Amino acid sequence: MKRVFLETYGCQMNVADSEVMAGVLERAGMELVARPDDADAVILNTCAIREHAEQRVLGRLGEFAHLKLKNPDLIVGVAGCMAQHLRKRLLDQKRVLDLVVGPDGYRQLPDLLRRAANVPVSDLRLDRDETYGDLEPRRGHGVRAWVTVQRGCDKFCTYCVVPYTRGRERSLPLHELVSQVTKAAAQGFREIVFLGQTVNSWRDGAYDFADLLRAANDVDGVLRVRFTSPHPSDMSERVIAAIAECERVMPHVHLPLQSGSDRVLAAMERSYTLEQYEAVLARIRERIPGAAVSTDIIVGFPGETEADFLMTHDAMRRWRFDSAFLFKYSARPDTKSFRMPETVDEVEKGRRLQALIDQQHQISGEIHDGWIGREVEVLVDGPSWRAAGAERQLHGKSREFKTVVWADDGAAPGSLRRVRVVGATPVTLLGESVTGASRASLVTIAG
Repeated sequence: MKRVFLETYGCQMNVADSEVMAGVLERAGMELVARPDDADAVILNTCAIREHAEQRVLGRLGEFAHLKLKNPDLIVGVAGCMAQHLRKRLLDQKRVLDLVVGPDGYRQLPDLLRRAANVPVSDLRLDRDETYGDLEPRRGHGVRAWVTVQRGCDKFCTYCVVPYTRGRERSLPLHELVSQVTKAAAQGFREIVFLGQTVNSWRDGAYDFADLLRAANDVDGVLRVRFTSPHPSDMSERVIAAIAECERVMPHVHLPLQSGSDRVLAAMERSYTLEQYEAVLARIRERIPGAAVSTDIIVGFPGETEADFLMTHDAMRRWRFDSAFLFKYSARPDTKSFRMPETVDEVEKGRRLQALIDQQHQISGEIHDGWIGREVEVLVDGPSWRAAGAERQLHGKSREFKTVVWADDGAAPGSLRRVRVVGATPVTLLGESVTGASRASLVTIAG
């Protein structure tokens, strides 16, 4: 077995895991191919956070079942959170699946694939010691390197399946992470993104997340440092100070709220109140002037009343997040909330979700309009999608993680460009390249 097709579903942590898997496979002498038709084995690296992701993966397995009819020797595998979460259901797919491997089994992947050529194989053990910190990932193309600093989670929010699919929280040592950042910079990656389920709870002995940010800030070749997703309860003064004081740590914080009702937050076991959340948010905006803040919101959690929803609507209006990821609650087996009776039907969930989308769309548009006329520093990602016949454009991210699009001026991916904002939509800043001005003249004040 030499050729493997690896397909990734889900969040950036799954992308980072796929890079670890790709590194393991290549060191074992296997080749990663771009098409399943060219492969001896296909592996789906999966997410179990949302029900929609599961349905997509199950549909994809149906496609591979047809491919396997043409090539009976094809090995079909499912890896990641969905493998751990739906192990019984997946292992029943005997006519399709040959391999099911959980998030802590990637080190054994080459051997598992060889064994799966003869008999269906599974490795679903959760390992309290596995961090993959000693393994070199095979990173994809682009300007960003994903660096997983922490695996698992100890928070046990009632709606979240992660502690059950990825196990308990464990942090990688500081020296291993600095080594990963240094290698990524040497490979040409200009932005480092630290990943963890509650990334700011990272700790290595006496070192905390603030120390990690400061260490990354000092690595030669790194232009920018970001992280996702922090937990409000772990957003300490030391972490906020590190963001404020480190030039390469970007002024953008993703701070999940989940609900604007203290009663719902308590039912979710989020470990903070609205008052505590607001204090953290105020401190971020005080210490980091111009910082962009994004958030997560879930609507329709069991027991959420219309009054609870209106509190969330009002909190978003008052706090004016730059952007928000908005979701309908979906019950996940193994979680505490799975045993709670659903009290909001799908139609009402959809209505509440759309109301928040409309509100956030308006807020984001107003904030972005305030950027018009300002100049921003953009890290160039590359060519932007364009309609047939349209002018060629580039796109990239501002320091505040806002997408900026401007006419192609020849800037290479990974370079910094100064762009004047001349227009805006709720999701994008439209700009024109600025030349001949000094970096000191940059203005990066959020609306």
